[in-house]
Amino acid sequence: MADRQTAIGAFVLGGIVLGLGAIVLFGNLRLWSPVARAAVVFEGSVSGLSVGAPVTFRGVRVGAVSGIVIQYDAKTQTVLIPVTLQLEPGRVRVSDETVIQAKVDLPNLVARGLRAELNTQSFVTGQSVINLDFNPASPAVLHPHATSLVEIPTQQSTIQRVAQQLSDLPLRELAETALTTLESIRKLSDRLDGNLPPLIASLKTTSDSAGHMTDAATQAIAGVQARLDTTLDRIAQLAASADKQLADRGGDLRILLTSTTQTVVQARDALREVKSFTSDRGTARINLEAALRDLAATAASLRGFASDVERNPQLLLTGRRP
Repeated sequence: MADRQTAIGAFVLGGIVLGLGAIVLFGNLRLWSPVARAAVVFEGSVSGLSVGAPVTFRGVRVGAVSGIVIQYDAKTQTVLIPVTLQLEPGRVRVSDETVIQAKVDLPNLVARGLRAELNTQSFVTGQSVINLDFNPASPAVLHPHATSLVEIPTQQSTIQRVAQQLSDLPLRELAETALTTLESIRKLSDRLDGNLPPLIASLKTTSDSAGHMTDAATQAIAGVQARLDTTLDRIAQLAASADKQLADRGGDLRILLTSTTQTVVQARDALREVKSFTSDRGTARINLEAALRDLAATAASLRGFASDVERNPQLLLTGRRP
């Protein structure tokens, strides 16, 4: 009986040892690894977050959630949710120039922009994880009265930002606007149902009138085209007749131009002679003046002879005696 109890006890003890070994090996527990504790304080909901939830840095697990509490401040009437993180520094190596250190300085990392955000691990189960990353642009809002541990400031995740933007949307106003728009569309549809048949009939009448006008315009254009063709033919005939007349009158015009040229030459010569007569030093003018002087002298002699004849008519018979 004692041997049987001993065997049962050994079997149970072996099972416990094997179970603990399996937990240590397959449960990713680090019993002898150094750990660091930090805190993340959330002001909003941490739905889906539970103790044991992983803490990751860009997808790499660096710890787990070890505690979640609710802290109510009666003075400010605010509720904070401090979440304690159990980090594994052995998974992180800090490189300082050529030296690689295993110690993680959380306050220094926080000062350099280390932030924590709540992300959904699975949309099916609704479980959440805490992801760590560097974002120096995010303001570091700390809550020194909520925890005594090193606090990692929080920032909104992409899903939380989207949810915040959706919550900020005026959904009621949008719904009312949509209902008003639908009602306007319905009224417009009813009005169109009443006005479309007369409008269609009017359009049909207008279309028929336009067809008749098109036919009339086509006929008018055909008549104008026929008259235009006749006019063009007449213009062509007139041009041909003008060409023929010009060809027939070409010889006459040539003779007329020749005669005109000769007349212009003769007129130019006559003008040249007239000019020579009117010129002060021209030969013709000198000769003319000499002839005029001779005529004047002759006239004077005739006047003297006439006077003598009047006094003595016998001079006509006897003449002047020397």
